Amino acid sequence: MFDEAYTKLELDDVAAVLDVINQDVEGSTFDPLETTILAIEVPFYKGYKFLHIADHATDPPLERYAFQKDGTQDFVVINWKYDAIYEMNTKAPVEITEQNVLEYVRFFFTFVKGRHGKFIICETADHIQWKDEPPPEVKKSLNEALNPLELVEKRKDGVYVINAFMMLKDALFAVQVYVEPTGKITMSDHQMIIEDIPVEDTTFIS
Repeated sequence: MFDEAYTKLELDDVAAVLDVINQDVEGSTFDPLETTILAIEVPFYKGYKFLHIADHATDPPLERYAFQKDGTQDFVVINWKYDAIYEMNTKAPVEITEQNVLEYVRFFFTFVKGRHGKFIICETADHIQWKDEPPPEVKKSLNEALNPLELVEKRKDGVYVINAFMMLKDALFAVQVYVEPTGKITMSDHQMIIEDIPVEDTTFIS
């Protein structure tokens, strides 16, 4: 999703992060000796790193995602709802530009699950979470219909208008995404492309 490479934290840094994160997560806690933390700078949140925290020694693997303010023990843990990202948008604050707005949209829909389910951006047929691998001609036909995220315009009020293709449950549709300067996202002009696509149950897919 991000162009930059992740950096793996050293054990002392992992332990320091987990001292805080383990207080904020319910249920199982992370073992510093078994946990890997990958950090990356996010272009629209200056002064913060995005952390992927994973303990693959557990079954199923224990994973969390969080933002950390540089040089502090100040964290915002992703909860798969809008509020964590909108909290970051106010706190950082978010800086949306023409250069990073598409990356922000990809990030947003990767880490937010709406009340109707998880919206999955589909820029190619490979982004569809197929239950079984489809015939090549089906993927070819879909790839001809799909397009990458497209920035259409930046309106006078600062809102970015983006064309996108999305999956919700088993339906693929075209939609316009609106990104406000505050980072708030809304959608409209839904146009159904195809329904009843044989996909995996995305309820528990992160």
